[in-house]
Order: sequence, then structure tokens, then C-alpha cells
Amino acid sequence: MIKTILCTAAIATSLATGSALAHDSHGDKAKLIYDHPLPNVPGKSMRAVLVEYEPGGTSAGHTHPKSAFIFATVLEGAIRSQVNDGPVTTYRAGESFSEFPGDRHGVSENASTTEPAKLLAVFVVDTSETELTTYNDD
Repeated sequence: MIKTILCTAAIATSLATGSALAHDSHGDKAKLIYDHPLPNVPGKSMRAVLVEYEPGGTSAGHTHPKSAFIFATVLEGAIRSQVNDGPVTTYRAGESFSEFPGDRHGVSENASTTEPAKLLAVFVVDTSETELTTYNDD
């Protein structure tokens, strides 16, 4: 019984977090596709977010929780990315980059105006975090 209640709570949390990720105002859409506590790292979870970009689509400048380490890999197309004050870099399908706790993601966009692109972002984050992305006001 307790296991069923915990599983139901985990699914509800996952669905709530997934809907909070929905963001489709600039030709991008983010969807939580995996959420699992790390059994060997108490208080931490692994979450995976699929980001799909329409041709020419962009994500507004943003940050992630201060507890988040992120491994991102391009699944399809090409993504232009800038983390902090680093160079704007184009990553193609199969290429990856990381974001560290406290990093600012200033550029995240489809490098093509004619083809879609997909990015998988895998987070290691405090399990208690409910918002994975905070968009900047600027």
C-alpha cells in the first residue's frame, strides 16, 4: 500500500514538473521525459528533458537550479549554444556539452531556419527542485 502511494506521488510530481517545463513561445518546446531519484546519492535525482526546436526556434536566456549539473546532447539537427560568457558554439547531432551549477545559458537556439532540431538535457539535481528552468528578464 505504501509503495503504491509513493509511486502515485512520484508520478504526480513528475507530471506536475513536466507541465511546468512546457514553454513554446519562441519555437521551442521542453518536456520532462525521465525523473528518478538516485538510490546511491540521497537527495539527488536524475531528470531528462527533451527540447524540440522548430526551424529558427530559440529558448530565452535562462538558468537552472543552483544544484543542477547538466549534460546535454544534440539528437537531431544543430543547436547554437552559449553558456556564461563563453563563445557561441554550434553543436551537431551526436555532440554534447555540460552546464555547471549556477551557469547562465544565454543562447540556445536551432542553428537552422529550415530543419527542426532536438536536444536531450540530463540533469543531476536536488530531488526537492520543482522548477528546472528560470527564464531571465532581459
